[in-house]
Amino acid sequence: MTVTIGRRELLVALGGAAVGWPLAARAQQPTMPVIGFLSTAPPRLYEHRLRPFREGLKEAGYVEGQSVEIDYRWAEAHNQLPALAAELIQRRVAVIVAAGGTPSAVAAKAVTTTIPIVFGVAVDPVEVGLVASLNRPGGNVTGVTNLNVEVGPKRLEVLHELLPSVSDIAVLVNPASPAIAESFVRGMQAAARTLGLKLHVLHASTERDFGTAFATLVRLRAGALVISPEILYNARIEQLAALTVRHAVPAIYQYRQFVAAGGLLSYGSDEREYYRQVGVYVGRILKGEKPGDLPVQQATKVELIINLKTAKALGLTVPTALLVRADEVIE
Repeated sequence: MTVTIGRRELLVALGGAAVGWPLAARAQQPTMPVIGFLSTAPPRLYEHRLRPFREGLKEAGYVEGQSVEIDYRWAEAHNQLPALAAELIQRRVAVIVAAGGTPSAVAAKAVTTTIPIVFGVAVDPVEVGLVASLNRPGGNVTGVTNLNVEVGPKRLEVLHELLPSVSDIAVLVNPASPAIAESFVRGMQAAARTLGLKLHVLHASTERDFGTAFATLVRLRAGALVISPEILYNARIEQLAALTVRHAVPAIYQYRQFVAAGGLLSYGSDEREYYRQVGVYVGRILKGEKPGDLPVQQATKVELIINLKTAKALGLTVPTALLVRADEVIE
């Protein structure tokens, strides 16, 4: 039997189908991937770091808000990291960026063995159990290491070059972060012996400890201070710089912000290169590469920043050789 459909009925049928097609097409389209960004520093400290991170993502073809979404989770303390990491797992993010150093990376790895994790750490990731090896990480974790622990002895050398008559130097570390503190102190002690210096180890695991640490530094008559890489200290760079100015102590840290806030010196990895590499790796994983197949990268560029105004206030004359090597001089 032949069924005849009139022109009006045909248009109605086609119209109904046309309404359904876009809905079906949208239902089949993949949703925008979500990156989970896990850190223990406040957002204001990441403004200058997020720019190169986004540039790295863009190199791989991803733009925040257009082709990828970023879910930021900021922990005020290390003990908040496990819960925040679990929230990102529930969100079913495509990749987790452990941007808060070793604590963030450890917390992320503890909650998933399947979601890719890209870390940014200052320690040996093999030594702390994040990856099996640098060349073949295996599993779901890879990332980028900076030189901020490794170049600790170089910071001591820079201070010694600036202050050749100073024999007692202090180093500030956080005992609550043993992976960084112990490795940093070992390198510093070896360098101190080579340079003929006496090294005093000061502890500060909370903001409340800063006053005690600086009081101890004054009592010991240490002539200079090296501040170790530490998330807690990163979040309070301006406060630490102010304390070094108040106590008139020449000090060196890893980041430019310390010098911009009035600290004397900084020597450490170029954050722009470091975070750009993290962004590139996240983009490559979003494109389908496996984290276990991506070798751990190491940021290779370091920069020396000198605050000449602070040096003059401390009555110091910066050697010409040191000024020439500086990547930036703040006057």
